[in-house]
Amino acid sequence: MTFPNFTAVCRSTVIAAGLALAVPALAAGTYSRVLPEKSSLAFVSQQMGVSVDGTFRKFAATLDFDPTKPEAGKATLDIELASIDAGGPEANDEVKGKNWFDVKQFPTARFVSTSVKPLGNNRFEVRGQMSIKGKTREVAAPFTLKPEGAGAVLEGSFPLKRLDYGVGTGAWGDTSVVADEVQIRFRLAVAGK
Repeated sequence: MTFPNFTAVCRSTVIAAGLALAVPALAAGTYSRVLPEKSSLAFVSQQMGVSVDGTFRKFAATLDFDPTKPEAGKATLDIELASIDAGGPEANDEVKGKNWFDVKQFPTARFVSTSVKPLGNNRFEVRGQMSIKGKTREVAAPFTLKPEGAGAVLEGSFPLKRLDYGVGTGAWGDTSVVADEVQIRFRLAVAGK
């Protein structure tokens, strides 16, 4: 009767266990469903030097993302601009008007990815075209992928220049009143097929 080399068996077991612990976040497969009820899209702007938080309550996203092959990833995000919550009814009415989002003429903003690249440690950067009020500009959004339950969460933020899109014209174009840069924050809960 022969016994296997105990040291070799232990080494193989330790290596297999190490790989099993190191890979779960990346071995989840392709994420293709966004769970809107667990996701959020928010923004922070500066008005006369004071931070103003807001959200968009309605948006739809499509996703095809495998963290082991990020370069093949694709995403789109459609935002219903009339779903904005800028802090109260008066502010909401104002930002839906012509000087801001002009939601009657431009009801939706859209982001379409053009590339995704890995940054290391479950961090990635997605680049794409953001269209608001008929104007399209390239944006880059770094994000982190965090395992959560049977799925994951993609969480990140990026700056946007509102005047590049004609958002906040007339008296609102004065950047000493409302800053040009707006921080967009997103949290997308995702699952497999």
